[in-house]
Amino acid sequence: MSQEIEIGLGKKGRIAYGLDDIAIVPSRRTRDPQDVSTVWQVDAYQFDIPVIGAPMDSVTSPKTAIELGRLGTVGVLDLEGLWTRYDDPEPILERVAALGPQEATAYLQQAYAEPIKPELIVSRLHEIRDAGVTVAGALSPQRTQQYYSTVLEAGVDLFVIRGTAVSAEHVSTDHEPLNLKKFIYDLDVPVIVGGAANYTAALHLMRAGAAGVLVGFGGGAVSAVRKTIGVHVPLATAISDVAEARRDYMDESGGRYVQVIADGGMGDSGSFVTALAMGADACMLGAPLARAKEAPGHGKHWGSEARHATLPRGFRSDVGTVGTLEEILYGPSHMADGKTNFIGALRRAMASTGYVDLKNFQRCDVVVTPTGR
Repeated sequence: MSQEIEIGLGKKGRIAYGLDDIAIVPSRRTRDPQDVSTVWQVDAYQFDIPVIGAPMDSVTSPKTAIELGRLGTVGVLDLEGLWTRYDDPEPILERVAALGPQEATAYLQQAYAEPIKPELIVSRLHEIRDAGVTVAGALSPQRTQQYYSTVLEAGVDLFVIRGTAVSAEHVSTDHEPLNLKKFIYDLDVPVIVGGAANYTAALHLMRAGAAGVLVGFGGGAVSAVRKTIGVHVPLATAISDVAEARRDYMDESGGRYVQVIADGGMGDSGSFVTALAMGADACMLGAPLARAKEAPGHGKHWGSEARHATLPRGFRSDVGTVGTLEEILYGPSHMADGKTNFIGALRRAMASTGYVDLKNFQRCDVVVTPTGR
């Protein structure tokens, strides 16, 4: 039963929890870490680990998407990012990394004012395809109708529609909104949609045909959504709510399983593991992968919220560099800070709770430990 408190005479609010408020409880049965499986699958595409590289220019370039594919997972290219606006975005990326915090946002707005070039969408996706790995690209809901045909002709295996808050019932008075259900029905590829942060919104996206639902607002460490527009839902509660929507939709649809993907707010391996324990099937990682030596952000990190022309809802942050993509995902770790060996941490947690696969790991016991105590 959800718990509400009275904020004032005219308003009540539900208590919600972030990932730092939750701890996993070991069980009476344990296993060896090498005996657990971290395999994850969406539609016909199977991956060795439950990680997706976020569609952020500081994280996923064609080169890092290829490397993530080599490492057994998938990176999603932002098809509205610098890679589809400039033939050579490297000077822009270096400039973003070099600027001070007070100058970075204005420069991002300027850099992203360059028009998107459809021919670059095609060439970037072909570059990833030619490497023999899974191809995934993302558009915002506002740009999906404009560019999706170019994306499909170029060839993607997974298509991501990602925004701050995406619904199946967007209403507009000045343009025809994206009909998500018809759009997904007409496509030949699995579509992952989000962010969603509650049961009802997620259930509607599932009914629209989404193969996966992104949970959260995507910005994580570089998001200022709460500060600028007051919107925020703690991720542990959001994942649990959406996982319940997944269960009810399975009953309603006769067994169709929709992937729940935690998006943003998992800066260390502990929060990554906790998100999976709360019911996520996989996690879309931004800041952890932006710390890689190969990351295009050169130790800096930002998302699409930071580039909005009139109301930036994010910022460029300094995440530093801690190791290669392989070290961040598979280790070895040389510091106990949760920034490297995410999959080693997951294997250890699964072994400590006695579960052999990710689906069963979602059943593990947890306790509430407010403020991460």
